[in-house]
Amino acid sequence: MFKKILIANRGEIALRVQRACREMGIKAVVVYSEADREAKYVKLADEAVCIGPAPSGQSYLSMPAIISAAEVTDAEAIHPGYGFLSENADFAERVEKSGFVFIGPTPESIRLMGDKVSAKQAMIRAGVPTVPGSDGALPDDPTEIKRIARSIGYPVIIKAAGGGGGRGMRVVHTEAALLHAVQTTKSEAAAAFNNPEVYMEKFLQNPRHIEIQVLADQHRNAVYLFERDCSMQRRHQKVIEEAPAPGIPRRLIERIGDRCAAACKKIGYRGAGTFEFLYENGEFYFIEMNTRVQVEHPVTEMITGIDIVRTQILVAAGEKLPFTQRQLQLRGHAIECRINAEDPYKFTPSPGRITAWHAPGGPGVRVDSHIYSGYTVPPHYDSMVGKIIVHGDTREQALARMRGALAEVVIEGIKTNVPLHRELMVDANFEAGGTNIHYLESWLAQRERG
Repeated sequence: MFKKILIANRGEIALRVQRACREMGIKAVVVYSEADREAKYVKLADEAVCIGPAPSGQSYLSMPAIISAAEVTDAEAIHPGYGFLSENADFAERVEKSGFVFIGPTPESIRLMGDKVSAKQAMIRAGVPTVPGSDGALPDDPTEIKRIARSIGYPVIIKAAGGGGGRGMRVVHTEAALLHAVQTTKSEAAAAFNNPEVYMEKFLQNPRHIEIQVLADQHRNAVYLFERDCSMQRRHQKVIEEAPAPGIPRRLIERIGDRCAAACKKIGYRGAGTFEFLYENGEFYFIEMNTRVQVEHPVTEMITGIDIVRTQILVAAGEKLPFTQRQLQLRGHAIECRINAEDPYKFTPSPGRITAWHAPGGPGVRVDSHIYSGYTVPPHYDSMVGKIIVHGDTREQALARMRGALAEVVIEGIKTNVPLHRELMVDANFEAGGTNIHYLESWLAQRERG
């Protein structure tokens, strides 16, 4: 087992990985930018190294700075968390070439699944169902593009092969708008992702966003840790996540979960990963794979009792998964609310000094957050300041516990989206379960109209 791990991230995930290291008796090195000097995880670390100024391009995205920090502290492995360099195959490669272990998949797996076109083709070969669409990147021939769209059936969605985070997508409802949409998306993709390739898929009208959490080791063992429902989202950014997904028959989950685990074995995957699907009319359609730990991993931990970050570290050290599929049991229901430093309805970021912070508690309540009273939320990064996760024997109990937890939260000095979460937890449609990916945006639009 490793004696020392460097955590190449910030915020609540840096603290989360640090806690796993402490529990395992591993020393944790954190890197930080000048803006994060006063962060809780920096103060709690065994060692902390400043890697540059506030802009992430000069700190958290600086590969040489992170690798140098690992060298000077004699770390053996690097945990990338999520975001930043976590899904950067070049970074994973440089980490391993520099003599460190990358706590994540191989660079080859990251490349394969990071390109949406190659990922989709790999899933088709592995027997995982995908959204009907073009066979690879779209050609340049306008006639052929129109033929593909007709064969799929309108509406279609044009997507950047190298896209992510909800960027590089365009929905097309008519043939008249098709070619312009393809060209525009290509230009945007080239500028944003340095890859002009785009592909086309059937645009599903009212799907849910369901994801399957997987864990795999270097010994060709792979399991799935059931599913999460992440349909409550705004502009493709998740707001609330829960596990298991309400109203989906277990036999369908078992079938798709088995296929995901089998796909991991087929592509030689290792570590934690998530297969993301759109689900509509009883069918699953693969959209992408995230080759890292997810923000919403705690809901899966709550319903399985498995520590996903600990397992990532074990697998990276060459150990076998400490459990089999048959040993995994689904226990109760969990819900997570992402707490962001932003206006709850206009969504404008609200950085600044937190003058008061009171975390909720009680049975089945978990808070993953790096904030404290007196902490200043910097304006340079993602606005998420924490997550409230609850667990109950039933979904109804989990909802009741989340309402109680949100009622207890106090964050003063900055605006947060806690008021939005309080409203959503008593929304009749969310309470009923099974809302689609467009629900929250239409709910917000209706609320604005009064």
